[in-house]
Amino acid sequence: MAEGLLVLITGLLMLSFAGSDSGNQLVQVFLVITMTAFYIVCAQALHLYLVGIIRDMPQQLMRLVVSWMLVFGALVLSATMFPAISLYDPAWTTPWFATGFIGLLVVRLGLTALVRNWTSAGLIERRAVIVGGGREAEELIQNLERQPNNDIRICGIFDDRTDARSPGVVAGYPKLGTVPELLEFARAARLDMLIVSLPLTAGGRVRAMLKKLWVLPVDIRLSAHTNKMGFKQRSYSYIGAMPFLKLADRPITGWRFVRKRAFDAVVSALLLIVLAPLMLASAIAIKLDSKGPVFFRQKRYGFNNEVIDVWKFRSMYADRCDAEARVVVTKGDPRVTRVGAFIRKTSIDELPQLLNVLKGELSLVGPRPHAVHAHLKDQPWNEVVDGYYARHRVKPGVTGWAQINGWRGEVDNLEKIKKRTDYDLYYIENWSLAFDLYILVMTPFRLFDMKNAY
Repeated sequence: MAEGLLVLITGLLMLSFAGSDSGNQLVQVFLVITMTAFYIVCAQALHLYLVGIIRDMPQQLMRLVVSWMLVFGALVLSATMFPAISLYDPAWTTPWFATGFIGLLVVRLGLTALVRNWTSAGLIERRAVIVGGGREAEELIQNLERQPNNDIRICGIFDDRTDARSPGVVAGYPKLGTVPELLEFARAARLDMLIVSLPLTAGGRVRAMLKKLWVLPVDIRLSAHTNKMGFKQRSYSYIGAMPFLKLADRPITGWRFVRKRAFDAVVSALLLIVLAPLMLASAIAIKLDSKGPVFFRQKRYGFNNEVIDVWKFRSMYADRCDAEARVVVTKGDPRVTRVGAFIRKTSIDELPQLLNVLKGELSLVGPRPHAVHAHLKDQPWNEVVDGYYARHRVKPGVTGWAQINGWRGEVDNLEKIKKRTDYDLYYIENWSLAFDLYILVMTPFRLFDMKNAY
């Protein structure tokens, strides 16, 4: 990060100009590096890298001051804890405190101006729709448009009502359909936010809408500008000065998404290198065992219900492959080759999906991608389990929380698909990089349990 580099360079320059004792200089260099890392942690914890904070200079300045004070508080504390080592020398720490803060302030002023210009030009925006029409929606839209540096781009309005309370055009924006139609529109248009504009007296309608809409990978907000709700200040989120209540948040966004994607890219590349001999041996065994290609592609649901091609090692006879997964694989299935039975039990057939991870279609850890036509007793899984599509609010994974808890292999009853969905939703709501690492470490050990893998 540019800020981290700025803090590091100013610290090293001030240390060099002060001409510290060579005996302690190496320790002090290490201290500068440590305090730089600590600043980045503080800045991230105080949300200094969120676009909304960057646009708001007063908020940003306050958080910047707190972050920088925490860094130098930690510096003084370390000097107090280790008095035998000359860690704190005002000859270089005081100039670093001043020049570092001035440098950060200049960077932040420039970044704020840049982000505001990009917002005005429409380069930074959040695509949103208004759920609910009539007078409340009109007032909401007018208030939103008056907010300075507003990044909300309204795409239209959706409302179940068809009478005079919900006209076809509100504040210049067309009514595009009903709430059930919004589900498909939100996926196709890649919406970022749904803003519910209904009074609190319509609590039943809000709950009914939320039950349908929470499966989408979007932020859902309830407009609070006309409702005297009496909640504490921290209960609200804001667009400009307009208050909103959070009904649902899109999972794994911002820097959390960046960290997860970087982790996926690095680890999947390393795994492909380490596992190359095993994958080569598997490919040779498949070729020697039966006629046909080494690899097999299957249409499966990815993020936001997008259909992707998932790669696997072929485990069935070429003329019996079921690309649409219309028939569940069972124990002793005659379609499965001898080599296929082994690679399915050990999950070696899944290793080519590391290529999907490198492409960004899959994550290393997440809900397993299910085949598009997967069904139970002639019913698609989304009709069998409420909230099934909520699994698709994040990228699917090569392994997942459900799999290491024993829910892998054949799905032949309601409990199995329901349990998988429950575990997947728990993972989404509780995601962390440490959680991903734990699941990855545990996956090889759980593969020894082969009772449900055919």
